[in-house]
Amino acid sequence: MSEMWSYNPESHYTPGTSLAGFKVEATDGHIGKVDEETEEVGSSFIVVDTGPWIFGKHVLLPAGTVVRVDVKEKEVHVNLTKDQIKDSPEYDKDKHRGDAGYRDQVGTYYGRGSI
Repeated sequence: MSEMWSYNPESHYTPGTSLAGFKVEATDGHIGKVDEETEEVGSSFIVVDTGPWIFGKHVLLPAGTVVRVDVKEKEVHVNLTKDQIKDSPEYDKDKHRGDAGYRDQVGTYYGRGSI
């Protein structure tokens, strides 16, 4: 399960690279942009602002869902569909930052074979 919270070496993510503002591409199209990210060992994730696509919902995606980072195009590609992301637990930074229970909820959601 810890692989879910770590960037895959094949994603071309370079530690120290800020992904904030990068476009996020699901397997079936554009879903929003990176609002924030962490690169904590075994606990890395990106927060995606879906903008008008899902009425301004923010979702937390484990770093293991990132399959490719394109620094030149400023894009992050994830191995999830729009529907998987739309149905994921909503992220509220004021309530969920540092909340182990929320992280477990996200881990359970994406651990069901979603990634």
